[in-house]
Amino acid sequence: MTAAKPVTIVEVGPRDGLQSESTPIATDRKVELIRRLHAAGLKRMEVTSFVRADRIPQLADGPAVAEQVVDLPGLRSIALAPNRKGLEAAAAAGVGEVAVFGAASEEFSKRNINRTVDESVEMFGEVAREAVQLGLRVRGYVSTVMGCPYQGDVPFADVKRLVAAFYEMGCHEVSVADTIGVGQPHRVAALFDELSEIADVDTMAFHGHDTYGMGLANSLAALDAGVPTIDASVGGLGGCPYAGPKAKGNLATEDLVYALQGSGRDPGIDLDALVDTAWWISDQLGRPPRSSVATAVR
Repeated sequence: MTAAKPVTIVEVGPRDGLQSESTPIATDRKVELIRRLHAAGLKRMEVTSFVRADRIPQLADGPAVAEQVVDLPGLRSIALAPNRKGLEAAAAAGVGEVAVFGAASEEFSKRNINRTVDESVEMFGEVAREAVQLGLRVRGYVSTVMGCPYQGDVPFADVKRLVAAFYEMGCHEVSVADTIGVGQPHRVAALFDELSEIADVDTMAFHGHDTYGMGLANSLAALDAGVPTIDASVGGLGGCPYAGPKAKGNLATEDLVYALQGSGRDPGIDLDALVDTAWWISDQLGRPPRSSVATAVR
């Protein structure tokens, strides 16, 4: 792996990781999860989502969670805010950065939010521009960059078009996501080579899923391509429901940290504390962590 500055990890467990879990997690447990991750050294984190409670019941307590963690020293909190109401709630809770999502796959966008890609850009653009006016940072997420459960292959040209649109609407960073975990390292490298034609990869991030066990390898390929930031989820929490019932979820944060330790890109995270947290939150969910490192050391 190319020697360079330390990797920045965006911990997505408290939001992306928990949102699809069917076991209800109490507000105080979510707050404790964030505090544990912060104590382990994770300083950029998706803390919650400001969406309708009937759409994502697990995160219906978003305002209560955010208000209890936004003042943690050095924490850059991120919250999903897909519309103006969510943005207003995020700003009121003191969140400093909001996230907007879009799919590079036309079919996925239609089925997921009942909008075409162009319509989604218009909707999220309004949120992003208003967030910038409020003094908030905006993180863009482009999903299905390696493939779609409905249409199959997603042309890189479609990914580039949406990534460019997210920068134009004011995003300071765009995270490209292998939503169903079908990517391979050589394809990840090729994608970022293409994306470097429209923006500096220093402002990009990679979000890998572990369906085929490629989450770590694909993330390392992104780092070698010059991407400085990787999304990961403690204990491998989360995942895409379209990837199948036996599929693993997001890349586990502890697997990424273990791979980077001792290298020139060591993120400086307390691995023991991180593994303890992976087991703690997995115990709340009634199952073991979905990560190699957490299971290897216990």
